[in-house]
Amino acid sequence: MKDLVKKAGLEHGFEIASAATSTEEIGNPVYPPARRKLAQHGIGCEGKRARQLCREDYREYDLLVGMDRANLRNMQRICGGDPEGKLSLLLDYTNRPGEVADPWYTGDFDQTWEDVLEGCQGLLAAVKGNKKE
Repeated sequence: MKDLVKKAGLEHGFEIASAATSTEEIGNPVYPPARRKLAQHGIGCEGKRARQLCREDYREYDLLVGMDRANLRNMQRICGGDPEGKLSLLLDYTNRPGEVADPWYTGDFDQTWEDVLEGCQGLLAAVKGNKKE
């Protein structure tokens, strides 16, 4: 998402962060196969470390976007619900709502890349459509 926003020349209008909904990877760098897939597309992730979503993130950010229904359930639990309607799934911003293919289980980083790219493109279009210029 950061790469798309930067390429659109909009990086000064967005604050984009990533957070886990579980604790398994907290503190770990980006998973090596994911890092390689990002590098194939000219996207670096050096120095990135997993952190966990916290309740304060709900107040801090306008949107919180999960990859799958398990993420969404965990986000609702961590945030204490979703009274402002800020929680969604990434593929909700596409013509094929559903879950992003999880490469941890599938090993298919190409499909995950396609899902995430399509979702981020749709999310950016939706956000741009709601922003006052």
